[in-house]
Amino acid sequence: MQQCMHCGMCLPTCPTYVETLQERSSPRGRIALMRAVADGRLDVTRAFADEMYFCLGCLACQTACPAGVNYAELIETARAEVERRNVLGSPQRNLLRSLLLQRLFTSRRRLHLLGRILRLYQKSGLERAVRALGLMRLAPRKLRELEPLAPRMSARFTHEAFASDYTATNPVRPAYRVGLLVGCVADISFAHVNADTIEVLQANGCEVVLPQAQECCGSLHGHNGDVHTARRLARINLDAFDVDGLDAILVNGGGCGSHIKHYDHLLSGDADYEERARTWSRKALDIHQWLEQIQVRPPRGSLATADGPLRVTYHESCHLKHGQGVSSAPRKLLAMIPGIELVELTEADWCCGSAGIYNITQPEMSAKLLQRKMGHIAGTGAAVIAMGNPGCTVQIEHGLRQCGLAARVEHPVSLLAAAYRAEA
Repeated sequence: MQQCMHCGMCLPTCPTYVETLQERSSPRGRIALMRAVADGRLDVTRAFADEMYFCLGCLACQTACPAGVNYAELIETARAEVERRNVLGSPQRNLLRSLLLQRLFTSRRRLHLLGRILRLYQKSGLERAVRALGLMRLAPRKLRELEPLAPRMSARFTHEAFASDYTATNPVRPAYRVGLLVGCVADISFAHVNADTIEVLQANGCEVVLPQAQECCGSLHGHNGDVHTARRLARINLDAFDVDGLDAILVNGGGCGSHIKHYDHLLSGDADYEERARTWSRKALDIHQWLEQIQVRPPRGSLATADGPLRVTYHESCHLKHGQGVSSAPRKLLAMIPGIELVELTEADWCCGSAGIYNITQPEMSAKLLQRKMGHIAGTGAAVIAMGNPGCTVQIEHGLRQCGLAARVEHPVSLLAAAYRAEA
């Protein structure tokens, strides 16, 4: 906290400050509040807690900071203290956190069960009937607000597709051996992105390993003050992956990648896991980083349409750019695909308002940020918005439906996989 010079360089990069112009809702203001708590001049009150959770955690301030303040660690520590003091506690909130953080998002088996139920609801026509009859009007307000954000469930989850389609297609003499973290929501809603990632890796000489015992990376828990569960999930994943036998541990989601790269910090002082966590963090890479590192093979297939090049713009996931420092690699990947016209997006690195579960906990501010983002997207005239994070995908797909835009969202790796398939 003492590294913060209160210079104000962070202010114009902070979405909540720009919207409210309230000093307390800026990174500088929040650090001042944290400092007051640390110095014993302020107690951990509900007002303090509300401000810590009003922060998006987008980390744009961290990129802008000339003093190198580790804001990610500060905000997560502050939220952990809020939860330890239980100043936001209520029977409803405590029950929801217990069901979601401690039970649902700690078990891929339970996530798969929920995914199958939702898939049946969506595919059977029941969802259409509920919407057509206006039955959601009878649901509680919170549920009515959340329902349009529900992502589509994948026809097959990642391991189902991998077991039947991809195990046999690993290279006979691989140049690299890599592990893939399949995620939680990504596993049940964006399994096609995981499948495309596997396909691209195998096309570039990588043997892909998907340990069955892996679980959620723990980013959802770490960002929301549940450090104990985040550490437990990190240990499970360290046990699941043969860390020493892999050249890299890869992830295709910006938020997950930002979290797993800091397993070494999360498990610092843990005698049983500290050394392995350091090795893990050294090998953990975003998929774009890895493809750039191994000099990915440019595709020969074109994605041009009958009307000309496919117009694509790129939205930067906050945790991919600001949390991991990965910005140029996705653009380079998109630029190498034949038949794509890459159009720069105004404020490409401005938060879309998803921010993990921010669009659930802070719907009003989230909606303002989404509206700002969609205005810039509409201005590009792009047919495809490329991005590397499932949370952003859910949020911007919701924005496209609201605005009536016909564009679609794709992961850059999915576009590369499509170009490889177009070679045939």
